[in-house]
Formats: sequence, structure tokens, C-alpha cells
Amino acid sequence: MQGLLAYAVGTFLALLPIANPIGAVPVFYSLTGGDPPDYRLQQARMTAINVLWVLALFLIAGKVILSFFGISLAVLRVAGGLLVGHTAWEMVTARPRLTVPENEEAADKDDISFTPMAVPMLSGPGAIGVVIGLAAKATGVFDYIGCLVGIVLLSAVTYLSLVVGEPLIKALGKTGVGALNRVLGFLILAIAVQFVADGTLQFVHESGLIK
Repeated sequence: MQGLLAYAVGTFLALLPIANPIGAVPVFYSLTGGDPPDYRLQQARMTAINVLWVLALFLIAGKVILSFFGISLAVLRVAGGLLVGHTAWEMVTARPRLTVPENEEAADKDDISFTPMAVPMLSGPGAIGVVIGLAAKATGVFDYIGCLVGIVLLSAVTYLSLVVGEPLIKALGKTGVGALNRVLGFLILAIAVQFVADGTLQFVHESGLIK
């Protein structure tokens, strides 16, 4: 039971800064600003559900994906670290999470819960890379259940953030939101550096260059 709890907490804490539900709130409200409150709640609920099943899918298929492409955990850590680092750098430098074409396409969509909200904003490549890495380290059914519980917690926080996020965003203002994103970006950048360092050391050790 302790192992399950540890995996649940570890998964949630690993995914929370990378998914950054608070950072997705301004985009969500800009895309649903003209919609009725009931429809906005429905979109928030569907976004959370989509985040859940996308990450759960890659959790279950993680080892199969690594085996099929012949990718080691060490290489995945390095690649995931670089990808997460890119996301963190965009947050630190205040670059928008969606490109201009993505934003224009999303503005014309009736349903934004899968794209762009769930993918690529919340359960994008960085979060998927983390989940696959966790799947590669899981050794038993309780480890997988713990990871799944962590993903469920992330989905719940995503829903709550999108539902109650508007007053928070208004209270913080653009300056406050920008400052919060930069702080989170710095922390995520540190996580990315740790991923790359751990993956590099593991790869060098597995290659027999150091013993």
C-alpha cells in the first residue's frame, strides 16, 4: 500500500508542474469567453476526462512503445528532459503555449476539450514522456495503479482549475499570471536538467564507460 501511495504522489507531483493547469486557464477562458456557463463547465469536464485517458493510455502502453522502438529508459530520460526543458524555456520567456495557427483554429472550434486543451497543452509531449518513463520503472500492478491514481488526481486538479480559475486569473492580473508562469517555468527547467543528468549518467553506466 505504501508503494502504491508513493507512486500516486510521485506521479502527481511529476506531472503537475509540466501539465501546469493554472497556466492553461487564460487560454481556456479566452476560447470559451463567449459561451454559456453550462457549456464552459461541460468543456472543463471533457478536458479533464481527455487528459485522463490520454495519459492513462500511454501509461499502459509505455513499455510496449519503448520495446517496439528499441528505446532505453536512459535515452527516454534525456529526450524527455530536453522536451520538458523546451516547454520550461517557453514559460520563462513568456512565449504563448499555442502557436498562432493553433490559436486561430481553436477559436473556430465548438469543442476545444481534446485539441488544443488536452493535447497539446495539458497532456502534451512532456507529460506523455514522463508517463512513459514512469511506466518503464513500474514493476508490479500496484505501481501501475499508483501511477493511474496520480493521473486521476491531475485530472481532478485540471477540472477544478478550469472551473474556478477565472476569479483567480482576474485577481492575479496579467502581471501576476506571467510571474507565476515564470516561477513554474524555472522549477520545470530544473526538473528537465535533472532528467537529462540522470539519463546521461545511466546511459554512460549502461554503456560500460564508467563502472
